[in-house]
Amino acid sequence: MIPSSSPDPTGPGPGADPGAGLAVSARDAYRAADSAAVWRWRCGLGLMLASGFAGLGYQIVWTQQSALWLGHESAAVLAVVTAFFGGLAVGAWMLGPRIERAASPVKWYAGCEAVIAGWSLVLAFAMAPWSSVLLRIVGPTPNPLWQWTVAFFGTFLLLLPATAAMGATLPAMARLAVRERPIAPLYASNTLGAVIGVLAIAFWLIPSCGLIRTTAVCAALNIACAVVSLIVFSTGAARPTLTDRNSVAALALTGFLGIAYEVAVVRVLSQVAEDTVYTFALLLAVYLLGSSIGAACFDRWLRKWDPDKRGDWLLTAMSVGCLAGAGTLWAAESTRDTVLAWMGPTVMSALTAEAVLAFAAFALPTVVMGALFSHLTSRDGLSLGRALGANTLGAAAAPILVGVGVLPAIGSKLTLLLIAIGYLMLLSRRSWTLWLPTGAVASALAIGAAPLVFVDVPEGGHVVSYQEGVMAAVSVVEDAEGVSRLRINNRQQEGSSATLRVDARQAWLPLLLHPSPHRALFLGLGTGVTATSATEHSELAVDAVELLPEVIEASHHFAEGTHLHVMAADARRYVRTSDQQYDVIVSDNFHPARSGSGSLYTVEHFQAVRQRLAPGGLFCQWLPLHQMDIRTLRSIVKSFLAAYPGGWIMLASNSLETPVLGLVGRADNRHLDVSKLSARLPARLAPIGIEDEFALLGGFVAGPASLARFAHNADINTDDRPVVAYRAPRVTYAPDSLPRDRLIAVLQELFIDPAELVEPGTDAVWMHRLSAYWSARNQFIVSGRDIQPSNDVRRMLAQVREPLLAVLRTSPDFRPAYDPLVMMAGALSRTDLPDARSLLTELQLMQPARPEAAAALLELGPH
Repeated sequence: MIPSSSPDPTGPGPGADPGAGLAVSARDAYRAADSAAVWRWRCGLGLMLASGFAGLGYQIVWTQQSALWLGHESAAVLAVVTAFFGGLAVGAWMLGPRIERAASPVKWYAGCEAVIAGWSLVLAFAMAPWSSVLLRIVGPTPNPLWQWTVAFFGTFLLLLPATAAMGATLPAMARLAVRERPIAPLYASNTLGAVIGVLAIAFWLIPSCGLIRTTAVCAALNIACAVVSLIVFSTGAARPTLTDRNSVAALALTGFLGIAYEVAVVRVLSQVAEDTVYTFALLLAVYLLGSSIGAACFDRWLRKWDPDKRGDWLLTAMSVGCLAGAGTLWAAESTRDTVLAWMGPTVMSALTAEAVLAFAAFALPTVVMGALFSHLTSRDGLSLGRALGANTLGAAAAPILVGVGVLPAIGSKLTLLLIAIGYLMLLSRRSWTLWLPTGAVASALAIGAAPLVFVDVPEGGHVVSYQEGVMAAVSVVEDAEGVSRLRINNRQQEGSSATLRVDARQAWLPLLLHPSPHRALFLGLGTGVTATSATEHSELAVDAVELLPEVIEASHHFAEGTHLHVMAADARRYVRTSDQQYDVIVSDNFHPARSGSGSLYTVEHFQAVRQRLAPGGLFCQWLPLHQMDIRTLRSIVKSFLAAYPGGWIMLASNSLETPVLGLVGRADNRHLDVSKLSARLPARLAPIGIEDEFALLGGFVAGPASLARFAHNADINTDDRPVVAYRAPRVTYAPDSLPRDRLIAVLQELFIDPAELVEPGTDAVWMHRLSAYWSARNQFIVSGRDIQPSNDVRRMLAQVREPLLAVLRTSPDFRPAYDPLVMMAGALSRTDLPDARSLLTELQLMQPARPEAAAALLELGPH
């Protein structure tokens, strides 16, 4: 051992070279500085991750909130998206250069994060009063240009403090990064945070916490980013001040083309996927994930390439990627069906199928997009703020220009091919030879490929009409038997010519419950049969509101109402802004899982409808039980009772395959006057099964007391916590039961007392007959659950004879059991006359007041 007098065994000993000690100290200092730089860099990546999560969260929350009061028309939705991106562009363009010249960029970054958090919390309280102002300005039925103008400038100004600050966060963090670090990893981390954000917010935060609490979570992240940045970046190196060059145009165009590709692909996949909140969350997540991976790949492998050649190769790859991604769309249906067949009918398999479709269409082009953006922003002397601003501004223009202008005009196929060619047009002249093969492929697809249109046509059927609109594609398809069906995006059936009887009942049942209606409003048009049926009421003025103009056009194939006034408008906005009062308002059975439909089942909407009711007015909300689970039904019922505490629920028909329930509420919470109802029953309604007051009131299932128990533990559906929109898709992806089983389960749980429905003083004998009718109805539905349809009348009669006779013993007034037996007896008389006569005799004894059985016996002649 060598002795040393140094108290530090690691220090230099006596006689050591002083120069060597200085070298060691310098190396240690360098290592310490390098370690600090790495730590700062990793913190910067983490801050960008958290900031991206919060930014995407705000976009989802504010877009949903804005749609609630501006409407779900394309003009409003696209205006909000444009306003959001426009604010980001303003912030990056205006604040970015100032941050790049700032002596203390950390204060800028922390300030931006603090402004985002503060203004988001202000919006939680300011959104409602500001929405009321904009609603009055927009009006109930605005033209698209006026609506877009008000929606854009209203939301642009409302969101600007936060969105401008968001646009400046990436330039500020890039300024804080150490000198030798590139920008691409920061962009990749920020985008990856957005991926995590869209998945966490759509699948967890909003369903469990609601919109305002989700905003609070995002605000907390922004505040944390501000505090951490002040601690970590209080000292240290900074990126040098940059100046602008002429890459702004290329950045704007690539931003435009990138979002245009997203808009076109989403439009095509909406005809194949289920069009729920989860569908769009998965599509957006995959799109952002690809961009993040592309930026990371650029930093890892492409940054050292020759910049000039690199740009042309990336543009060419971008064009090829768009063509490859678009090419997968023609096989989208078969891809979806293959995944579902392999994994089985579960929620996970349905979501996996949609994720596979998203990856097939987005993976390659978005990876190249991320690398291309990183390339364009990596050039020496380019201001990142101006670069980001130009790119975002181009992205902001794409939804309105492509979604409203290009797509409806030329279709999805040509739009996607033009996007691929657009990237080739940005190549430098020396690389135009790369244009030829890619352009040839695009031209071949334009000429030879089929249109990107998905319409399921049954064997022997044909397409009657097809119209690709701004928001959706609407088709009318007729099968070999002449039955026509109206579909939206090929997935959502809005009715058919085979359901005319039930559709007409959905108009007349609520109309007849009002003692003297003079004006009625129908929310949702569908085939138009329901609203048109109401025009047969000679003293009734009928208005109808329909979101999609293409549905209004397609409805003419099913019904023509000469006295029907149809307005193309958002139902929620119309009832909030119209001054018209209505005696009866009927809301269509909207599919609760479809994007935007869940907002028509909230407490706020039900309350707004109540404001449109005239004194003594009545509201009926039809509910498609075959498209929702019982848990979702409980939430809707609880939300309805919050606005109509005296409400009831009834059946539109006795269908087991497509059961439809109707929530009924009166503005004055009064009961029904039977004497006035029976006096208004026209004879022409007998073909749709409304022959008498028992048939009219026989569909009621529950009163307010039973409904309150039914929905006691349910989550209430509100604008802030839209539980229906996030829960209903589960039964769409993978039904947990058959509609008939759901209906019977509901009937077994609900109960109604006639005293809850009719005015006091109603004849007690009549009330007993009504109660017996309800019992017979439930018995009739349960008995039909296991019936196997057959064209053999003897086999069919063997199944239904005793069950239907038992129903009639419970209530001789229940004609749905009486009429089928009379018809089958007539058919049976051709092969077994004695048995037919026996059945008709029994029916005549049960219902001596009914002439049908007696008339049929007379036709059979004497014994």
